[in-house]
Amino acid sequence: MAVIIPITDFEDPRLDVYARLNENQLLNRHEPEKGLFIAESPKVVERALDAGCRPVSMLLEEKHVEGQAKEVIRRCGGIPVFTASFQVLTQLTGFHLTRGVLCAMLRPALPSVEEICAGKSRIVILEHIMNPTNVGAIFRSAAALGMEALLLTGDCSDPLYRRCIRVSMGAVFQIPWTYLKEPEYQWPGPAINALKGLGFQTAAMALRDDSRPIDDPEIAAKAQLAIVLGSEGDGLAPSTIADCDYTLKIPMSHQVDSLNVAAASAVAFWQLRPKYNTPVFPPS
Repeated sequence: MAVIIPITDFEDPRLDVYARLNENQLLNRHEPEKGLFIAESPKVVERALDAGCRPVSMLLEEKHVEGQAKEVIRRCGGIPVFTASFQVLTQLTGFHLTRGVLCAMLRPALPSVEEICAGKSRIVILEHIMNPTNVGAIFRSAAALGMEALLLTGDCSDPLYRRCIRVSMGAVFQIPWTYLKEPEYQWPGPAINALKGLGFQTAAMALRDDSRPIDDPEIAAKAQLAIVLGSEGDGLAPSTIADCDYTLKIPMSHQVDSLNVAAASAVAFWQLRPKYNTPVFPPS
């Protein structure tokens, strides 16, 4: 059973993990096994629990103990549950976006590239995408539109940053992901070669004159495909494009140069989704 602990002072050190530690401090690079992340809102906490993430503590509005947080409190077992008034909690930056419930959790160990690619038909590679909003939106689209795993270069925004988790609506816990690490998965050349050894062909998303259109039926028919997306400003590096098997583009009109990478990802995922995994939309 959870231990309910009322908090009346915003400066209470027990709130440090929620109110005063930054993302890098939560990450704890010196002792990764002790790293934390913050899940916000009951639905996101539930998705993290479903994925096997271990809770450390919770912070929520007093009224939610027997309200919308009741089930997640039950699932979290005997952890401390800090409660405070709305007046105290509104001192937290962005509190209005949390649905009144936050949960500190241990960062899970990441799987290997081989583990998350095994048996997969469609994976996504993110190169140098540093905006957590974009990474979160890409994860949400990937989960919704049939992508089965994501691989990130080391300079991408951390999928377990609070904003990234929030924007993804917890999709970062629904679809497996990991980082491409040296030496075997040094990006781009060695990593792309290693993925070829796992059966994947690579498709770079880039607006070039020699790019194929996104609806090219030959590409959509590939049994195993890795869709490669580049940074918000410069797109994919020329060396990455050169190493990939194909280059694809979304044709633009009205003299629009390009789509935001998150918007482009949704178009690409829908067009290139595995045909056996076509999403079914409920009736409106």
